[in-house]
Amino acid sequence: MDEKILALFQLCDSNFPTGAFSHSYGLESYIQDNTVHNLETFSQWLQVYIHEQLIYSDGLAVLLTYEALEEENYDKVWKLDRLLTVQNLPRETREGGMRMGERMLELVQSLYETPVLSLYRERISKKQSFGHPAIVFTIAARYLGVSKTTTVLFYLYSVVSSIVQNAVRGIPLGQTAGQRVIRDVQPILVEAAQKIEQLDEEDFGIVSPGIELSQMRHERVNIRIFMS
Repeated sequence: MDEKILALFQLCDSNFPTGAFSHSYGLESYIQDNTVHNLETFSQWLQVYIHEQLIYSDGLAVLLTYEALEEENYDKVWKLDRLLTVQNLPRETREGGMRMGERMLELVQSLYETPVLSLYRERISKKQSFGHPAIVFTIAARYLGVSKTTTVLFYLYSVVSSIVQNAVRGIPLGQTAGQRVIRDVQPILVEAAQKIEQLDEEDFGIVSPGIELSQMRHERVNIRIFMS
């Protein structure tokens, strides 16, 4: 089991080259408005992002995808891929998710041979599915034999870790400050994972309009560091 956990943790590394370093998930709009400008304001924003968007979108999708894979209900997996994409209204984050999903799929396939990933890639190439990192991550975790609870928690950590690294560059923060944020957010991620386990499909997509609007505003920013 330890080896399987380490294998999944490799996918959580912010250095895993999915292109996540190019996306701020709307954070850059708040930085340019000076709403987020230091460690304290970033920590506040991050908690809002976790509780108001991440839990009800990618986080819940991981749980539902894992359960669908347990039942070998692949139509449900493809449905979740579609929901993740079409409910993501801001164009930059929607297209960014698709690019990261395809890149992660390519990388994970080079590491592990699993028929479900091959089928997913075939569907994407035929324009039958969009591709999303939450789906790829969950397929990999299920293949590795990692538990559902751990899969959800690790995925949340992977997203937050990437955002923190981007905040270090974008605000900017010091590397030590970034590590403090990651340390302090860990119990919040545990609580978020526990909350996700209490949700069902009807809760999917209940996200904060404020964060979505900031992601849309980013499309009209003239000077930027990030693609979203």
